[in-house]
Amino acid sequence: MPQMAPISWLSLFLLFSVIFVLFNVMNYFIYLPSSSASKTSKKISVTSMNWKW
Repeated sequence: MPQMAPISWLSLFLLFSVIFVLFNVMNYFIYLPSSSASKTSKKISVTSMNWKW
């Protein structure tokens, strides 16, 4: 079974590292959070709990 030269392992590592980084960067910048206008219309109801010990 033939062995691979170290330079080819290095090039494979760099290739997969670049692909991994590009994939993560694309996923990070494609994500669009919901707009803040829809958050302001929702009312958050706070119910106080009276603990009876």
